[in-house]
Amino acid sequence: MTMTYSFENTAGFADAADKADPLAQYRSRFLIPQHEGKDCIYFTGNSLGLQPRSAKGYIEEELKKWHELGVDGHFHAARRPWYHYHKYSKESLARIVGAAQSEVVAMNNLTSNLHLMMVSFYRPSATRFKIIVEANAFPSDRFALASQVKFHGHDPESAIVTLKPREGEYTLRTEDIISTIEAQGEELALVMMGGVQYYTGQFFNLKAITEAAHCAGAFAGFDLAHAVGNVPLQLHDDGVDFAVWCSYKYLNSGPGGVSGIFVHEKHGQDDDIPRFAGWWGHDEQERFQMKAGFRPMPGADGWQVSNGNVLSAAAHLAALELFDEVGMTELRKKSLQLTAYLEYLLRSIGAPASDLEIITPSSPEERGCQLSLFVNRDGQRIFENISKAGVVADWREPNAIRVAPVPLYNSFKDVYIFVKIIKDSLSLQS
Repeated sequence: MTMTYSFENTAGFADAADKADPLAQYRSRFLIPQHEGKDCIYFTGNSLGLQPRSAKGYIEEELKKWHELGVDGHFHAARRPWYHYHKYSKESLARIVGAAQSEVVAMNNLTSNLHLMMVSFYRPSATRFKIIVEANAFPSDRFALASQVKFHGHDPESAIVTLKPREGEYTLRTEDIISTIEAQGEELALVMMGGVQYYTGQFFNLKAITEAAHCAGAFAGFDLAHAVGNVPLQLHDDGVDFAVWCSYKYLNSGPGGVSGIFVHEKHGQDDDIPRFAGWWGHDEQERFQMKAGFRPMPGADGWQVSNGNVLSAAAHLAALELFDEVGMTELRKKSLQLTAYLEYLLRSIGAPASDLEIITPSSPEERGCQLSLFVNRDGQRIFENISKAGVVADWREPNAIRVAPVPLYNSFKDVYIFVKIIKDSLSLQS
């Protein structure tokens, strides 16, 4: 989706853009932290999304059931009995990630789900055992991959192939990812990457990567923590084998909120695929008959292990209700404009790359709403300055500030004020 925008570096333009924004009303549906009696500029939805005002009511409803019904809340609640709670988010999640409802389920937490997925999709042999991942993948993913490799008796140093940008570049080229996949050939078992790279904000070409992995005879899986609710996804049509995500970033479902998985239907209908089993993945028609012998539920549901955390899932439903109202098409439309405005204003500062550098791709198709800024001179002090001015952003060593103007609750005025603050902070350091 390539768009051409006409921006102005004025407060009046930002105010006018907010008045014309059809999603501006959704800002009031969230609780925004305060700074000196005013809304802070909250640009860390890529780390923890804001609380929907409706979340409290959703959680209190479940607390009331617990109070009034006790264990009978599992089956006899008038609305949303707990036994089927994992089903209530399926329709929303399927739309957000581009899947059939049978291919998605909310369960567990992200890294737990990654381990469960690798039981099924990383089955190395003596000759096909390698995993490809971006060099700067999120540490939890790297820990999980290395531990799985060692569990199967291989050496992470030789089994894990890391993708590094070219000299002098910060992001990966799709052709380099594909050529690396091709070079590993028959030794490759799995390509396991982020959907949006957490540090640089680069949105990878999931379809091209998946196709290359399949051509090499390998599986393709993705950690969508920074992609879900942020960028358009078509997991089913792209042929992705599996994906995992958290719900507490762009999905605004609360700290440590319930995670989710996608398993392509070509695998979800295979009862013989290896997996770690638990009773919530067992055939629900006979689950409480307490019989021996695991019979998996069809689709992604068959990878469930335990019954879900209802209170966390309730907050998840409150957040997903907002996504149902807006839709990813409209969210993406605003996101493209808002992030382009941020880039325009940052470049208008005129700071040399030796002071401030945007390392996220300029191409809208290769990024979500996050821009990662390298502050190459006294970055920690500049970050402290903007924090004192009421900006909630994210510092990553050694010199990166990650900012994410989220279309559901951030405004064009937020962006304008932020850039003014960072410009003044840069001047203070000159």
